[in-house]
Amino acid sequence: MLTKRIIPCLDIKDGRTVKGVNFEGLRDAGDPVELAQRYTSEGADELVFLDITATKEKRRTLVALVRDIAAHINIPFTVGGGIKTVAEIEEILKAGADKVSLNSAIVRDPGLITRSADAFGSQAIVAAVDAKRAGDHWEVFVKGGSQPTGLNAVEWIEKTEQLGAGEILLTSMDRDGTKSGFDLDLLRTVDEKVTIPVIASGGAGTIQHCCDAVSLGKADAVLAASIFHFREIEISELKQKMADEGIPVRLMNH
Repeated sequence: MLTKRIIPCLDIKDGRTVKGVNFEGLRDAGDPVELAQRYTSEGADELVFLDITATKEKRRTLVALVRDIAAHINIPFTVGGGIKTVAEIEEILKAGADKVSLNSAIVRDPGLITRSADAFGSQAIVAAVDAKRAGDHWEVFVKGGSQPTGLNAVEWIEKTEQLGAGEILLTSMDRDGTKSGFDLDLLRTVDEKVTIPVIASGGAGTIQHCCDAVSLGKADAVLAASIFHFREIEISELKQKMADEGIPVRLMNH
């Protein structure tokens, strides 16, 4: 059985790590390279690095920062934000990222998933989906959560797998930054439809929330930001609790 992963997320704006609530009201959370190093030493399994204003401002992800982070850590990391072409994906991967996260661009051009998976392997392509409850289903939003698409999120996630995505980064916009727990309904619904790993994002507030995302929501990984940035939860404690609950995790060797 594959171990479940703990993934701190660094939202980057103007070269700094920031954190907001429901995609709004950003505050500074520190230097991304320092945070990346800290998380590596604390036992994070992977990192996700999102240039959160890249798509809105239509500028390219900070390749230099990717290179800098890659030089300082030895765990896999994913980079997203404003990546629109196979050439840009290649540049990010060459700079040291292990995977790229694609969101707005693949809604606009679903074929980008297949072209990039063919070029770099499905394992390098993460389909990021920002989903918000809309009556009896969830709707996909793009452009940093600012624009509704009319797409049914669960159907869209199924399609991304068929097109070649190797992993889903699933954010509940309703829960993002609220610390009220992950959207377990959403996670379970998606788990029944896809075979590729699903990373749960949006809502982590306690160690129990993270355990529930995996045991009840069937997520393969748990992604969180502020609870790690501001040390509300220590990764080592979270992993120990997961291990105690019988969830397979990679524990640090002391």
